Amino acid sequence: MGQESSPLFAGSTGTLRLIGYLALAMVLMVLDHRNGWMWRIRYGAAVAVEPLYRLAGLPVEGMRTLSVAFADRQRLTSQNQRLREDLLLANAKLNRMAAVAQQNQHLKELLDTQRSLELNVQLARVVGVDLGAFRHRLMLNVGARDGVTPGQPVIDARGVMGQVIQTLPTTSVVMLITDPNNALPVTVERTGLRTIAYGSREGDRLMLPTIPMAADVRPGDRLLTSGLGGRFPPGFPVGEITRVAPATTGMFLEAQAQPAADISRSEDVLLLHDQAEPVGPPEPVPPMGPPADLAPGGAGAATKAAPAARGRP
Repeated sequence: MGQESSPLFAGSTGTLRLIGYLALAMVLMVLDHRNGWMWRIRYGAAVAVEPLYRLAGLPVEGMRTLSVAFADRQRLTSQNQRLREDLLLANAKLNRMAAVAQQNQHLKELLDTQRSLELNVQLARVVGVDLGAFRHRLMLNVGARDGVTPGQPVIDARGVMGQVIQTLPTTSVVMLITDPNNALPVTVERTGLRTIAYGSREGDRLMLPTIPMAADVRPGDRLLTSGLGGRFPPGFPVGEITRVAPATTGMFLEAQAQPAADISRSEDVLLLHDQAEPVGPPEPVPPMGPPADLAPGGAGAATKAAPAARGRP
């Protein structure tokens, strides 16, 4: 089998071509080593080819950028959701703390009222509200089993709220002083004038329609319970007069008053129990004077005289 020769070395032509290639290579190496021409050529070629590399890598780079952006967006969305939940929870806790602080302040005011007036009272909580056009009433969480009876006055830390009109085993219904069917004997603190304060359909004011024309009544006067009728003890704040004008009949003055009690917002109230009255005549006053053993002719003198009598013959 004959040995085939490479076309590069085939004949004299191939040998000359090889020598030419070697000579060209040697020349390029020398030039590159001394002058750096080949480096400049490679640099120019790299600059020309670099946009092609960037263009070829755009899909991969775009996918990577989208993946990172999606992951960052998802992470930011999750963090934002957690922060919103934490903010809502913090606001809820803050509102609850504010409500508890306000409730504690209200209970403290009720307790201070009880201690300052030395009243026989019972604490109750409002569990129902009926503030319609014709009924202004509350429902409390105490009833007949707790000793509540119809007619008991109901107050808060600021003044009179109403009275119990119905008792159930565990709850009771209170008619507010602003109820259109309510009438409360009051007195003007500044002048001592006695009159009647009626409720109104508006639910946020009291009406005094029968004030004499010559009476000295002005806005800012305080109204107190007069004690007439025996239902409310005298001296409890009822309201403050806000407006005085002649009635339409021209025979009386008509006044409006703002209730002293926080009727629309009170959550805890006090029920007044009848104050204990002394029974029977008063106890006798103990005798005054020197001790019995020092009084002349008393037991002390008799005791001293006895030994002297025994010593006589």
